[in-house]
Amino acid sequence: MVGDVEAIGAHCKFAYCNQLDFLPFRCESCKDTFCLDHRTETAHKCPKEGAWAEARRKAQQGPSNTRLKPMTTLIESTCASQDCPTKINTALHPGVQCTKCNRLYCLKHRLNEDHNCANLTPLGARQSSIAIVQADKARTAFSRLKAWGREKQTTLSTVAKPKHSTVSQRLIAVNTLRKTAKGDAGIPAEKRIYLFVEAEAATTTSKLPSGEFFYNIEWSVGRVLDAAAKSLQVQNVNNRGGGEDKKLRVFHIEGGRLLEFSEKLGQAVASGNRIILLRGVGPAVPDLIEM
Repeated sequence: MVGDVEAIGAHCKFAYCNQLDFLPFRCESCKDTFCLDHRTETAHKCPKEGAWAEARRKAQQGPSNTRLKPMTTLIESTCASQDCPTKINTALHPGVQCTKCNRLYCLKHRLNEDHNCANLTPLGARQSSIAIVQADKARTAFSRLKAWGREKQTTLSTVAKPKHSTVSQRLIAVNTLRKTAKGDAGIPAEKRIYLFVEAEAATTTSKLPSGEFFYNIEWSVGRVLDAAAKSLQVQNVNNRGGGEDKKLRVFHIEGGRLLEFSEKLGQAVASGNRIILLRGVGPAVPDLIEM
């Protein structure tokens, strides 16, 4: 019977105590068991006093060479899409990075087609790669322009050249154009130049395919292009930047070349001439029809 009782608990290991305790206490430093009176390290004069507390302190601190990873801080910025004022990297508007152009956008412009990704140079791209891409685009645009020039050359006699053979007949045609042409009424009559204007259907989309207008001879070709695009309702993104594939250019039928934006209109064309609005044909190339 006594053996059964002793099997339930344990004797206190403190010298001269040896009390049987049914709920003994275990010292985590010396790993022995003690009664209620000798359960503390001080009471049983523990030979390894403080060992358990030291081990716990080291466990909480961890290895001395362990470093916490720095937290990534997102800086508030504006969406990279042109004309979008949305502040991103905020609680309301998280930023989304495009994996192709490496720019940050708001949720509205996160898709490639929403921020014109195909025409953007990726951030961090090597200059050599950029130069190769630009050279390929230039060659493609030049090929398109040259092919279009040959096509116009075949129809030049019927489209570009006036049907009136004599000087008097050509003057009559210009006078008729003056009566039908539209333009800024504030332009003095002596400074007006009268032109036939067309939007080339293969590269542009316009609500009005052609028209007859007058402009100031002192205007630059760039200003005339803006006015003509507005009159024919052709989308004009020249002032927004971007590549040549989106820009409009002015082709002079009689001169057989693309006109520079900075040229004065009165020095490049004459009343009764025809100009064409083209898109994505590259920079101006002189004497296109002769190439």
